Amino acid sequence: MTATPAFAALPGVSGVRESLGALFAPSSVAIVGASENSQKWGYWLASGALAGRDRREVYLVNHRATTVLGARSWRSLADLPAAPELVVVATPPGTVRREVELGLETGARCFVVISTGVGEPPSQRDELDLAELVRSRGARLLGPNCMGVVDHGAALQLCWGAVPAGEIGLVSQSGNLALEIGRLLGRAGQGLSRLVSIGNQRDIDVAEALLSMVEHDRTRVIAAYVEDFRDGRRLARALASARAAGKPVLLLAPGHSAASGRAAKSHTGALVSSRDVVDAAVAQAGALRLDTAGELADAAVTLLAPGARGGRRVAIVADGGGQGALAADVLSAAGLSVPPLGDATMERLRHILPPAAGVTNPVDLAGAGEADIGSYAAVVSALLTAPDTGAVVLSGYFGDYSDTSPQLAEAESAVANVLADASADAGRPVIVHSMATTETPALRALRRRGIPVFDRIEHAAAAIANAARWAALSPADTPPFALAPPAGDGSYERTRELLAGYGLSFPAARFVADADSAAAAAADIGYPVVLKAMGLAHKTEAGGVALNLRDEPALRAALAAMRLRTRSGAFCVEAMVRRPGSVELIMGVRQDVAFGPVAMVGIGGITAELLADTVAGLAPLTRARARQMLESLRLAALLTGWRGAEPVDLDAAAAALEAIAKAGAEHPEYSELEVNPVLAHPGGATALDAHGVLGRR
Repeated sequence: MTATPAFAALPGVSGVRESLGALFAPSSVAIVGASENSQKWGYWLASGALAGRDRREVYLVNHRATTVLGARSWRSLADLPAAPELVVVATPPGTVRREVELGLETGARCFVVISTGVGEPPSQRDELDLAELVRSRGARLLGPNCMGVVDHGAALQLCWGAVPAGEIGLVSQSGNLALEIGRLLGRAGQGLSRLVSIGNQRDIDVAEALLSMVEHDRTRVIAAYVEDFRDGRRLARALASARAAGKPVLLLAPGHSAASGRAAKSHTGALVSSRDVVDAAVAQAGALRLDTAGELADAAVTLLAPGARGGRRVAIVADGGGQGALAADVLSAAGLSVPPLGDATMERLRHILPPAAGVTNPVDLAGAGEADIGSYAAVVSALLTAPDTGAVVLSGYFGDYSDTSPQLAEAESAVANVLADASADAGRPVIVHSMATTETPALRALRRRGIPVFDRIEHAAAAIANAARWAALSPADTPPFALAPPAGDGSYERTRELLAGYGLSFPAARFVADADSAAAAAADIGYPVVLKAMGLAHKTEAGGVALNLRDEPALRAALAAMRLRTRSGAFCVEAMVRRPGSVELIMGVRQDVAFGPVAMVGIGGITAELLADTVAGLAPLTRARARQMLESLRLAALLTGWRGAEPVDLDAAAAALEAIAKAGAEHPEYSELEVNPVLAHPGGATALDAHGVLGRR
């Protein structure tokens, strides 16, 4: 065996804390390019740095001014009275390297480069050279082309604009998206504990920034926007570390990442997109991938609510039947359960509500809120302590009384605090959907106490469902692996031989060149047999497979016709395998540019691409993970005894997938490795064909 694949090492949490201390809690900071012009980056960086000058020394550097924003300014880093620990550079690209060199000469330990690049014109090579220079001097670099860094606990705000403080850490490759997420959280009564704008990731990358938040006390939920999965395994390890620490990670990623852009030469390549790979890697690490900034902000706020990490059984309290019915439909469509309430719970509600109220689920207050605003608290509290459900959605008018009936403003706010107390005491979430059109005192009280508030029921449903999805994820370890010596030439014979060496079961076979040797092989194996033409990527589509040949004349005729049809000069004669109750599966591995070997399993045979029922996972796989992937297929019921059929041997099928995944991981000379079909049946699993695509190692 040869060396382990070269995925970059990721330091431990303590190592990141020590390495990035100068970034998040510097004893001194210098702003190069400080300005009094609010249209320039230097203004926002300087004003943010000055806001924290009771915590650290702040040096403003402007080549033409002696004061900036009322504070002293120096003309050069070389003129500073002491070495700044952190240097922020917001100057034209052509000046960046010189400023960094000056900073290194003064003894700076970390650099944040806001500028859009390095050199004139900016180039990737110049950026890489700069990063190498910084690292060679024992310092660190964030950027270039980043928006800066914020750590509210350290009174550090070095970015454009104002970022609201809260309990959510954010790593982003997009500055504007980071600002949008911050503002969405601010409207929801939350904000950011720490923000790292990664930029071009020439040194500090997404994985290291994420890892810095694992033991960051003020960060309870981590959010990330990632465009460039340059080392997907490194990122997955960071995500897994956050999961182990109990911190949810919510990740946004465009549908087509840097892992795409390759032509598929097998079913495996066609069936597993870059998005599938990202989804699989993120879920396998125990994180949740989402699609929009709003969805991320809603889920983050909900995950911070008491007991919100897993409540799929929801009770609905509404002011009217219409809102309750629609809420039930939307919650159910989101994959949540709206179960009927038990007799004891309904009896308890009858003692609280008027006779016209509905006490099933949804609960219809039927005007009880208008008659006694305290009934909201009484009903919700009763449901929070009942055994029937794990979460309560309050949908309707609550939150709007302060505007329409100002005399109720104080009472409504008091009820809001009772709701928050009841949620905290029960350890179960309350989510409020309010039709209020302004930010009333009651809604502010709810948000201040950690109760999520939404103005659309579908947003509330999605947020609860996403919190439950995160809680239900089953993180899986990816076993370590080492590369084996190349063992394939891309032929069916060698690919079959390789996979058999990993324990995969194949039918008896002989490789032949003419009809006489084919007949001899069939006589040895025993009829019926299968004849296959060699050298074809997709044998069935090219007419290179003949099944169930029962005697020598049939075999000879099939070979003659196949030779004319395919122009092939080599053939394989295999035993014909037929198993009652069998299901055809496709299993394969492809080498992904960012994540390395990725395994895939799906419903196979000639309908594999038509059904497109596949699940992916980082390879190699544990046996448990392989079985989990099989059970996650949409048509998994076919494997477990659909309509009274005998279940297939799932353990054997999982073992086959495990073997293929290990072979693909250890033999990257195969850019794609596929077995289609694997015949899963009650007595085991048998590989009926194999295809390998050689790539560059």
